[in-house]
Amino acid sequence: MAVTASGGLLAQLGQVHATARRSFASSAHTEEGSGRLWRNLTFFVALAGVAVSMLKAYLKSWEHHERPDFVPYAHLRILTKPFPSGDGNHTLFHNHHFNPLPTRYEEEERKLGPH
Repeated sequence: MAVTASGGLLAQLGQVHATARRSFASSAHTEEGSGRLWRNLTFFVALAGVAVSMLKAYLKSWEHHERPDFVPYAHLRILTKPFPSGDGNHTLFHNHHFNPLPTRYEEEERKLGPH
């Protein structure tokens, strides 16, 4: 009799435990709740972060940037072979305002002539 009584007690405790687990489980742990959670995170956190980053980059692009003075550092101008694009001094994505040639900026080269 004691065996069946303790078995019944354990069964009742198991049912109480299962009910408590179901009531404390959040909806985020179900398959439907998990999808809803990630969808909301995507729309409200990720896309908002991308939008703020794009706005900051756009506003930063309107600032006027002064180019630094040309300093002929020899260790930065070592070319063992010419670049494959253009005349050999211009890289593929060369910007004549910000990227200097081995001797000086391109605009100064035009004003002063070749050395």
